[in-house]
Amino acid sequence: MPCPMNVDEMKYDMLAVVGPTACGKTALAVELALSLGGEVISADSRQVYRGMDIGTGKDLAEYSRNGISVPVHLVDIVDAGEKYNLFEFQRDFLSAYDDVTSRGALPVLCGGSGMYVESVLRGYRLIPVPENAALRARLEEKSLEELTAILAGYKTLHNNTDTDTKKRAIRAIEIEEHYASCPVEERSFPAIRTLTVGVDVDREVRRHRITARLLQRLQEGLVEEVEALLASGITAEQLIYYGLEYKFVTMYVTGKMSYDDMVRGLEIAIHQFAKRQMTWFRGMEKRGTHIHWIDASLPRAEQVELIKNLMYDKK
Repeated sequence: MPCPMNVDEMKYDMLAVVGPTACGKTALAVELALSLGGEVISADSRQVYRGMDIGTGKDLAEYSRNGISVPVHLVDIVDAGEKYNLFEFQRDFLSAYDDVTSRGALPVLCGGSGMYVESVLRGYRLIPVPENAALRARLEEKSLEELTAILAGYKTLHNNTDTDTKKRAIRAIEIEEHYASCPVEERSFPAIRTLTVGVDVDREVRRHRITARLLQRLQEGLVEEVEALLASGITAEQLIYYGLEYKFVTMYVTGKMSYDDMVRGLEIAIHQFAKRQMTWFRGMEKRGTHIHWIDASLPRAEQVELIKNLMYDKK
């Protein structure tokens, strides 16, 4: 790992690289870390899970260039089958951030999980929320539509997790009820001067990349990865909870969907997911986070130079 390059002279304490799936943000973050003496902190809600490698696109080989490895944090820190949440991410991010800065290195936050990124950039103040068995039992009888209507009645949602399943909607209501009935002192979160850059990729280029990458992951053994996770004792229901690749491939492996339907359905779902990611990032801008969008079609060296100039506030 190269020595930090004048970190004290930088205008910012951290660099964040964001963008939709298949835009090339990980490769860019690694190049920036090498150039600026940094370490990558992942902001991906699924790459935290061990054994979920192909489906989450960890691509750990990307963190090495010409024999030099860039340290990456918050990848492979939770067992598959568990449920990792935003509160835990904030806790683990702060630990990783302190670890990176203690060595004089630059933290490079990288990921497409918009809520994770924004929770750090805007300093969300969160408290852990325990399970409420009685509330869950009452809500279990309701439909997803009814649960969604209940959620819409709260003035401020502290939990904006996609409520595409009853379990996620019930958990979101559980969090809102806890905040309403059990006010406690919120944990503090430090303000971190961050330069946020977004990788702006043409929509058609993104669609092509998503399709090509899906086919590549299937060839690399995505189905076999899901089969191994099921064989390890993780239930189909647990894997389906993680969505996208794990939802569709699990349905195929368990006989609920044909292979062709799985591929077509998954391709459409990933395209829709990328659109939701961009919607979130545009929403971040409306909520006050300035994102410097970098054209993904530019040569990588030019992208890096543009961002380095911003980090050092060079005109």
